[in-house]
Amino acid sequence: MNSRNQQLFDRAQEHIPGGVNSPVRAFRSVGGTPRFFVAGAGARVTDADGTSYIDYVGSWGPLILGHAHPEVVAAVREAALAGLSFGAPTESEVDMAELLCQLLPSLEMVRLVSSGTEATMSAIRLARGHTGRDLLLKFEGCYHGHSDSLLVKAGSGLLTLGNPSSAGVPADLAQHTLVLDYNDSEQVVAAFQAHGERIAAVIVEPVAGNMNLIAPRPAFLQTLREECSRYGAVLIFDEVMTGFRVGPQGAQGLYGITPDLTTLGKVIGGGMPVGAFGGRREIMSSIAPLGPVYQAGTLSGNPVAVAAGLATLRLLQAEGFHEQLAARTRSLCDGLAAAAGRHGVPFSAQSIGGMFGIYFRPACPTSYAEVMQSEQQDFRRFFHAMLAAGHYFAPSAFEAGFVSAAHSADDISATVAAAAEIFRLW
Repeated sequence: MNSRNQQLFDRAQEHIPGGVNSPVRAFRSVGGTPRFFVAGAGARVTDADGTSYIDYVGSWGPLILGHAHPEVVAAVREAALAGLSFGAPTESEVDMAELLCQLLPSLEMVRLVSSGTEATMSAIRLARGHTGRDLLLKFEGCYHGHSDSLLVKAGSGLLTLGNPSSAGVPADLAQHTLVLDYNDSEQVVAAFQAHGERIAAVIVEPVAGNMNLIAPRPAFLQTLREECSRYGAVLIFDEVMTGFRVGPQGAQGLYGITPDLTTLGKVIGGGMPVGAFGGRREIMSSIAPLGPVYQAGTLSGNPVAVAAGLATLRLLQAEGFHEQLAARTRSLCDGLAAAAGRHGVPFSAQSIGGMFGIYFRPACPTSYAEVMQSEQQDFRRFFHAMLAAGHYFAPSAFEAGFVSAAHSADDISATVAAAAEIFRLW
């Protein structure tokens, strides 16, 4: 009971289900006591016991500049002094919409919301309303938020808890969601041949990040584009995690595939709750008040949150920003893999932009089934050993990790050195 983290967790469990407000925070898959953080600066966080960690979670992706970047904090402070919320239009919303459409050529129109879940839920409703069809096609292990249509063989915290579907989702609703294997182009073609006239939309993480990091095979995303175009379905890229993380134009720019709709979150909020969905003008014109598909939100475009997002997006336009971020992330993965290899530990790692995945298996996985072949007990052992050494990774073997611009070469070297010592004693 000397641990302040433990004291807080005990208190939390009295009034918060599981002691946490998002399931993966509970450390259920790795065991032990969650860390309650009290401060973050740059690449480091400090917990309630005063212990400092090099952070590779980054609030699950949005902190691409690191914690408490001074220019982001200044923008938030200035916006807050002018008012916390209006429930009415503000100029900053227009600035954000213009900037997003400038940065992502697939966006002709965009609407701001308050979370990634809200963005994907709204995009799917829009796709169904625009096409007049009901069937949604998604991929096993991909997580697109916790709306009912999407909690069918999902990833993220659901996969971590060993429960890839959720109670409370009506069977009548779930039957409108068709689930295929990620990276399997042949299944996609077959599904469209069987159901193409009923498919409203395909939603995909173009780089999967919620069953750990899975890179798309070369033909996979192109097949999605071709089949959606052939059958008149809406292709939705869920770039909540990959948007501005894997490159300056997200995964769609990196792979040269143009979706019909894109959902965004994480980075565009700069650490505060902002999401967005947008795409072709023809489709977006079906949203109220222009069209019959209803979507609303009192806090959508909140001026304080938008200020954080705008400051972040403008800073990451600096020349060479993404190249340097990608190089630093690669150095982490290469260093960890080399350290494991020297000591005979079955291990692999890969990165795309500022996202990375580590796996306790000899080769990087390409599918949900291969992810499940990773040694989860080895991950738990590694996680706790690294935590004790002052390095905070996601508390789940099924989550991607994140490097920020604030991570220095010395931070990466320290992390690799700590892992090498752990692998030496493996």
